[in-house]
Amino acid sequence: MTTINEIAPDIYRINTFIPEANLGFSQFLVRDEEPLLFHTGMRALFPLVKDAVATLIDPATLRWIGFSHFEADECGSLNEWQAIAPRATAVCSMVAKLVSVDDFASANPAKGMNDGEEFSTGNHNFRYLVTPHVPHNWEAGLLFDTTAGVLFSSDILHQNGDVAAITSDSVTGQVRQAMLEMQASPLADYLPYTPKTDATLKRVAALKPATVASMHGSIYTGDGETALLEYAEVLNEVFGGNN
Repeated sequence: MTTINEIAPDIYRINTFIPEANLGFSQFLVRDEEPLLFHTGMRALFPLVKDAVATLIDPATLRWIGFSHFEADECGSLNEWQAIAPRATAVCSMVAKLVSVDDFASANPAKGMNDGEEFSTGNHNFRYLVTPHVPHNWEAGLLFDTTAGVLFSSDILHQNGDVAAITSDSVTGQVRQAMLEMQASPLADYLPYTPKTDATLKRVAALKPATVASMHGSIYTGDGETALLEYAEVLNEVFGGNN
């Protein structure tokens, strides 16, 4: 089942819960002069996501497709989106553009972003954050809506289960449980931990987001700085060698 919830003015969470994985997959549509979709979902989810987007905008008018890193749930249906939205352009790190995205999706060259670079979709302004290996992969980055205070955090604050769309309660306990469950699965060590991880998360937390929009689990609203700092502590406990 796919659900739609407005998490901030003109920003919508589109979520599909997959029981076999005990996991929800979220995409985020920013309805604006130049609409932006953050995360595409896997190709298998494309029909569901497209139908959900169609209740909010004409899918053919999609202008920007953002994502953190090159992975199926992040950008797996990028080509399908560009086939129905001819002007849709990927927004990713410069590294992702050079090493993967322009080869994978050749319809439109990606907009490769540098750390701190900004762009506007009309009423919303976005800042790109280069975050190598946070949450995954060399080419990772995050997008921060400076207008609405929304951090599109990818796998940061990952929670398992069919949970509420939005919460102002701490999700740290659920995040820790999800990490431990993943460690006991074939997907162990899915979050890299490097000497730069803690500093990267503290730099992101310093933005003090009002909303942390994770791909998996509830969207957290409230003290985003504290939520991200607690996430950094749990990540260090589970993956940093201090457990």
